[in-house]
Amino acid sequence: MRIVISKRAPLPGWIQLLVPVGAILVTLALSAIPILVAGGDLLLSYTSLFKGALGTRYNFLETCVKAAPLTFTGLAVAFAFRAKFWNIGAEGQLLAGAIAAAWVGIYAPPLPKALVLLLVCVAGFIAGGAWATIPALLKTRYRVDDVVTTLLLNYVMWHIMGYLLFGPLQMPGSSWPRSPAVEAIARFPILLARSRFHLGVVLALIAVAVVWFINAKTVFGYEARAVGVNQRAAAFGGINVNSVIMRTALLSGGLAGMAGVGEVVAIHFHLLMDISPGFGYSGIVIAMLGRLHPVGVALSAFFFSVVIVGAQSMSRLTGVPVYIAEVIQGMALMVMLIALLLTEYRIKAVRS
Repeated sequence: MRIVISKRAPLPGWIQLLVPVGAILVTLALSAIPILVAGGDLLLSYTSLFKGALGTRYNFLETCVKAAPLTFTGLAVAFAFRAKFWNIGAEGQLLAGAIAAAWVGIYAPPLPKALVLLLVCVAGFIAGGAWATIPALLKTRYRVDDVVTTLLLNYVMWHIMGYLLFGPLQMPGSSWPRSPAVEAIARFPILLARSRFHLGVVLALIAVAVVWFINAKTVFGYEARAVGVNQRAAAFGGINVNSVIMRTALLSGGLAGMAGVGEVVAIHFHLLMDISPGFGYSGIVIAMLGRLHPVGVALSAFFFSVVIVGAQSMSRLTGVPVYIAEVIQGMALMVMLIALLLTEYRIKAVRS
């Protein structure tokens, strides 16, 4: 007997939309196992999970705030993956954007607030994009594996940030790796009273619309899809593959950099070593769960935010470890990959 794998015909669009929903439901069902093993009451655990994330106005807005950086990193990964630029480096690009935003925010020039905020965002976007172009250049010029380079550059940027926080950017008189506070003029405004709902949440939604427009309505979006499907065919059709990959990396890294901007100038107001709890790596799972579609990414990011925020409430009420959120995220990725395999490929055993 041998296993034969063949490509299926494309499924109808409505079925493709149901695949992530089904993956989430299966993930929640499978998550019951570690919850029970941890000694939690299943009904109370799930109830407290969703009430903790959505049950009150404050909790709902906090979930939206947590979804903003996840949306940016998910979009960054999704946009890169569509062009077959395997960007595993959103975490490092986020840190690059955070460093640039902190630097501008700490030494903010005497300009109107709107211009300072624009300068902070542009600096973070360019820093993240520039960091992503390094592996893109190595890929296009020297054929270096982009999975390896993007992943390793995460650690390089983390050590660069450590050098800065123990050196030029360290708060005077402090022994902790922490920068001075960014100036008030460089901070994102709070848009809703009695919450942390800030401008970055709106910018994340705008980014979803912009990426959708680029993918669906522009020549660049068409070229990126063509390169992702078949680079040789795209080149034969007159598309400059290397240019597309470089531009894709710039935009992808810039989106990840914006996640770092929001964390610095809207949440922490300092540059910290633990500014990101792994948002860049979560972006990979979110992009896959959203099937690399901008709207799907936004919905997946919101689901992940529900899990992250709700897990804290669930832990307080049931005693289940808060790390169950990471277990659910990992399960979501595995279930989604299996679902994609079964819906896009036909697997059957054939007698030799």
